[in-house]
Order: sequence, then C-alpha cells, then structure tokens
Amino acid sequence: MTEAPMATVVDRLLDAAQKLLADKGIRATTVSEVAEEAGVSRAWLYRHFPDKAALLGAAIVRLTDVFWNDARAELDTIDTFGEQVAAGVRIGRGAYDDPGALLMRLRIEEPEEFAVCAGAGVSGFVPDLAIFWRPYVEAAVSRGEIHPRHDLAEVSEWVARILISLGTVPGNTVDPEDAVSVRRHVRRYILPALAADPGAS
Repeated sequence: MTEAPMATVVDRLLDAAQKLLADKGIRATTVSEVAEEAGVSRAWLYRHFPDKAALLGAAIVRLTDVFWNDARAELDTIDTFGEQVAAGVRIGRGAYDDPGALLMRLRIEEPEEFAVCAGAGVSGFVPDLAIFWRPYVEAAVSRGEIHPRHDLAEVSEWVARILISLGTVPGNTVDPEDAVSVRRHVRRYILPALAADPGAS
C-alpha cells in the first residue's frame, strides 16, 4: 500500500483529531481512533506526531487558523503597528474565548488535558505566529515605527510571544479584556522598544 504525501496525511490526521475532539473531547479521544478515522496506521501517525498530546495540540492550534484568517482581513485595515498589536491581542483572545467555539468547551470541560495539549501545540504556534506577523513588522519598518536596524525575524517572534503572553497570562497591571489597558501597555513599552536603535548603548 502506497502512503499518501506527508501534507495530505497530516491534514487527514488533524481533520480526524478535530472531529473526534468535537464528538468525544480530549480524554476520550485515542490515538488509535484518530488513525482509524484518518485511514492510516498507528505507525504512520507516529511518524508525524510522537504522542497524543502533540497530535491533539496540533489540532487545537489549527482550530485557531480561521480566527487568524479573519484577523488578517481586520489588521489590513489598521494603519499603525501599535493599533495592530492591540487588535491582535483582542483577536487572539477571541480564538479561545468565543463561547460557542470548540476550544472554549474543551478548555472549560477538560482544563488540565487542554493545558497539556495546548502546551504541546504551542511549540509550533510561536514560529507560525511570527511568520503571520512578519509582513506587519516589515510595513511598520517602512513607516518608521520600528527601527530599521532591528532583526525583523527576532521582532516578529517577540511580537508573537508578547501577544501570547498578553492574551493568555493574567497580570496586575494589564487587563487583556480592557482595550485601553492593552493600548497603554503597547504605547508605553512595546512601541518605544521597537523604535529604539538596537545598536545604541
């Protein structure tokens, strides 16, 4: 039997994982069921995902893609990088906090399992989110909002990490639910750091 190309197999595995997550949740979904639903062997599944947490983590991360596609359409209408970052925090939280979303149901009903799987998925999420933000970083450089001597790959990854932190980790000084609070934080700390010459002592 000839196995399908890698991208096709991975997509089938993630489709199967998402279907089973919706039907059964995290605890009740098994690797064997995902492989069977996708029409591949367990051995073939393990060639792409080392364990259940990595597989379901990848499916959880992929569930947010629709939100980031919508985000691109929204961010493209915003003229300044600071406002784009603030909007990114709000949009990113929406990916997890929409009451009707599967992600929210999984997070509420199986919080410990969700944290383990989401943690496994985030290992690939940061690079993907950095790639997503790279065009906005480049545009901000061309507008003079980011100093041209910054390493743009580093800036893009830093922005990705900042968005994850602001959107998911509670704190005492920034309320991610409060757009004014997020904008103030971006204006006072993130934008000055990006506007500064990274080579200055």
